[in-house]
Amino acid sequence: MSAGRYAGSVEAAARLRALVPGGAHTYAKGPDQYPLDCAPIIARGRGARVWDVDGNEYIEYGSGLRSVILGHAHPRVTEAVCEQIRLGTNFVRPAMLELEAAEAFLAAVPTMEMVKFAKNGSDVTTAAVKLARAQTGRDVVAVCTDQPFFSTDDWFIGTTAMDAGIPRAIRELTVGFPYGDLGAVRALFEAHPGRIACLVLEAESGALVPPENYLRDLVDLAHEHGALVVVDEMITGFRWALEGAHALAGAVPDLCTFGKGIGNGYAVSALAGRREVMELGGLDTDDDRVFLLSTTHGAESAGLAALMATIEVHRAEGVSERIAANGRALREALTPVIEDAGLAEHLKILGRDCNLVFATLDGDHLPSQPFRTLFMRQLILHGVVGPSFVCSAALTEADIAQTVEAVRAAAPVYTAALERGDASADLGGPSVKPVFRRRA
Repeated sequence: MSAGRYAGSVEAAARLRALVPGGAHTYAKGPDQYPLDCAPIIARGRGARVWDVDGNEYIEYGSGLRSVILGHAHPRVTEAVCEQIRLGTNFVRPAMLELEAAEAFLAAVPTMEMVKFAKNGSDVTTAAVKLARAQTGRDVVAVCTDQPFFSTDDWFIGTTAMDAGIPRAIRELTVGFPYGDLGAVRALFEAHPGRIACLVLEAESGALVPPENYLRDLVDLAHEHGALVVVDEMITGFRWALEGAHALAGAVPDLCTFGKGIGNGYAVSALAGRREVMELGGLDTDDDRVFLLSTTHGAESAGLAALMATIEVHRAEGVSERIAANGRALREALTPVIEDAGLAEHLKILGRDCNLVFATLDGDHLPSQPFRTLFMRQLILHGVVGPSFVCSAALTEADIAQTVEAVRAAAPVYTAALERGDASADLGGPSVKPVFRRRA
């Protein structure tokens, strides 16, 4: 590797770490998540490709933590945002755009009756929990423990290894349940009779396949015990389908939260749900009002314009179908390369076609952060960057072909490390680490 090839990125990363705790504004983008000697700092992107500050070009996967579903700088979204911000970005009263965006969103997600916009997923998911507690008069929240993240707020972070600064009393108000096991949820309700306000989960969970009618039956079970169901559609919304994964499952949760791909990377998120529940945060209720979402930038124009343009492109171009087709083509192209290299038991492509991830296993067939580091580093050295193989609608046949060659080039390095029983020589520094850990 040329010492100067990533010099600008290495230098910029060091400056970031000195000024920004964790070296990034999102832990998943931090320097501990990528090989230290070749972690690109991005200068620009277009379509499925990005360029770093040193001028290196990459095919990018998992763009914007799965938020850029159309591809970077999509012309229709860019045009809509530019047109709108020339008219102003924030006003003292609601803008007509807020009505138009609400109508467009609810037409796209017809299972929901009301919507309120914000800027990030954590805020809307916490607002959903608050509504559920107000609606039920209960305090305990149950989260799916097979899913990695729901909010930056205390009610969820208190369940992770990074619970420093969160009072024990808050941590004790959140309990967990496994994905796909109705019996476990039933037992949880029995263990906490009359205390659980809501179940919080993603509609689907990575490579785990739920039993038939799982989500519908879960909603029925929760209602039987007087609790609500909050479905987190941050990853699945607009990626699985425009209307969300819950609709594909034939379920109608009480509340849904959306973000990431609904604005193709622009800052917009949505809390949506049944009118009866949502109105607790409105003006047409006889119950005690909930201070729901009241943020200065919740209806800022750029995000709402991006949302509406993304919906238009989605309908016009069959975005969910295209993303799934791209992922399917990528999986089909990579599988024989991995098999021919004798790595099928160590390097696995998992998940839905629209949401592919890779698993890196060591010589004992156990998940390995060092082997993940090795694999990611080899991909970067051969022009592919990303924590997964989650693709956008912009991925091309040429991008897939280049990704295949990158994996082909990585395979002998991976094999040699397996034969040695040690990946350390090919990491370029320390191994990547899980985000949620107690010590640095």
